[in-house]
Order: sequence, then structure tokens, then C-alpha cells
Amino acid sequence: MEQARKIMPPDDDDILDSYSQTVMRVAATVTPHVAAIEMTANRRNSRVRVGAGSAVLFTEDGYLLTNSHVVAGTRHGFAVFGDGSRMELELVGADPLSDLAVVHGSRPKVPPAEFGAAESLRVGQLVVAVGNPLGLAGSVTAGVVSGLGRAIPVWAGGNRRVIEDVIQTDAALNPGNSGGALADTHSRIVGINTAVAGAGLGLAIPINATTRRIIAALLSDGRVRRAYLGLVSTPIQLNPSAVIRSGLREGLRVVEVLPGSPADKAGLAAGDILLTAGGRPVSNAESLQRLLFSDAIGEPLDLKVLRDGTEVHLTAVPEEMTGNGTP
Repeated sequence: MEQARKIMPPDDDDILDSYSQTVMRVAATVTPHVAAIEMTANRRNSRVRVGAGSAVLFTEDGYLLTNSHVVAGTRHGFAVFGDGSRMELELVGADPLSDLAVVHGSRPKVPPAEFGAAESLRVGQLVVAVGNPLGLAGSVTAGVVSGLGRAIPVWAGGNRRVIEDVIQTDAALNPGNSGGALADTHSRIVGINTAVAGAGLGLAIPINATTRRIIAALLSDGRVRRAYLGLVSTPIQLNPSAVIRSGLREGLRVVEVLPGSPADKAGLAAGDILLTAGGRPVSNAESLQRLLFSDAIGEPLDLKVLRDGTEVHLTAVPEEMTGNGTP
């Protein structure tokens, strides 16, 4: 009897307690690093709110990371942390393509968050979304990673653009959670939540090698010179015949090509499978995105695609991404 008791699986209450304890621990650790921010502008001799959301403190001297769409083209605002402390903010820089922005305030009373590595995430992994919507500190939802390497089209100022390499989760995002933290079970920030795609989708911009480069550029120059292709893609495993033909196991299925974009001019079409760009394999949106910084602008980029079972070679000429997210 004693041996049978030892090998019996834990009951539902034990599992729920373990899950709950993990989420509560992550929430308690991450919440102090997440502020509510409000961006304002002068309108008729008064200041009005233009953008609002959440932001994550990531340096000891008052730099916060949020979404580009949260700052909404403004330069000033304020942040309020969960402990009630408040500081004035100034925009350092924003990058519409990654939907990331950096703002700066005075030295805060709370410590900065610890960044993790989104490269280590796996589909099905538990993640916790923490926001500070409308000053309601510690708005927490939890879920699992539903997809990785997504690229999504969004509207910005009447123009369409593509946000690449997003994390998809089933952790619901409450209003005002944009710019908040997506954390792993070790309380490390692996993504910045974004709600630009609309209700029903939990999406986050990953913290990885590419976004660290973007953040560094925003800190040093206030902007990121980006090359633009204009395609929406999703990672795909190649079938056995394609693996034999190409020598690759993964690619990017082209879901949509934005009209008039460099990808459109190059002849890319929905349904194509992008295998290589510039001679390098592309297995996720980040592998393509890391090729599209300033040195790629105006330079021919060789693309190898699989179209109806046949390899096709195309050449695109990436254009510079402007401030409104279009070339």
C-alpha cells in the first residue's frame, strides 16, 4: 500500500497549487519593474493624453522599454510604478518595424528587470504577461507559447506595415497591457507585449539578439535604420522531397506580400516558401530580420524560394523603412 501511494500521480489540487505558485512568484518578481505610462501632447494650450500603456524598466538609470505604438509619435509623458512612485518621461527613440520604443526618466526607486532570451522559448512553455494598464499595477495573465517566429501585418497611421518575429501566446492581454512584460518561469523578460493586431491574440515582441541590437541603436541614435521587404511569413517544416532537393529542413512560408513593396517588385507571392536570403538559410522571421539593417538598404538581396515544388531564384532590393513604417 505504501509503495502504491508513492507512485500515484499528484491530484489536481497539487498540480493547480504548483501552477498557481509559479505564476504568483513570477508576478511578484516582475510587477515592480512594470510601469503605467501616459504620453501627452500640447493641444490648445493644454496637455492631452495621446498614448497610454505599460513599460518595462530595464536599466538602473531610468530607461524603459515599451511599444512604438504606445508612444504614438509624442515625445513627453510620465510613468507610474506599482509602489506609487512617478517620473516624467522623454522619448529616446522608436522603431515602428519592431514596435519597440525606449523612453527615459529619472533614476527610479525600483530595480530594473532582468532580460532573458526568447531564443530558448518552446511552443507549449508557460509564460506570464504582466502589465500596468491604466495604473492598475500587477495586471497578470498566464498561458503557454502558442507559436514562434510569426510575422503580422498591422495598420499604422493609415499605412500597412509588418511586425516580424513575434511570440504568440494564449495569455490574454487586457487593455493597456501593450508595452508590458512577458516573462518566463524564472521571471526573466522574454518579450514585450503588443496588442496592435487586435483582440483575441496574445502577441509579444521577443527579447533576442536582433531586438537587443534594436534597443542599442535606439539608445545610441534614437532611431534604427531598417531595410524593408514587405512580406508576412510563418515558419514551416519542409516536406521530405523539399529537404532532399534543398538540403534544408525549414523555411518561411509567405502568407502575404504587401502591394508595391520590394518583395512584390521582386516577384514573391503568397504560397512561396522562402529558403534563403543573401545565401543564408531563413527558418524564422528573426533570421530574415537580422539581414535587414542599414547595410542592406538599396543592395540587391538574392532570394531562393520553393514555388510549386520548384526552386526559383529572385532578387529583391530592400528599401529604407521610414518613420511611419513604410519605405
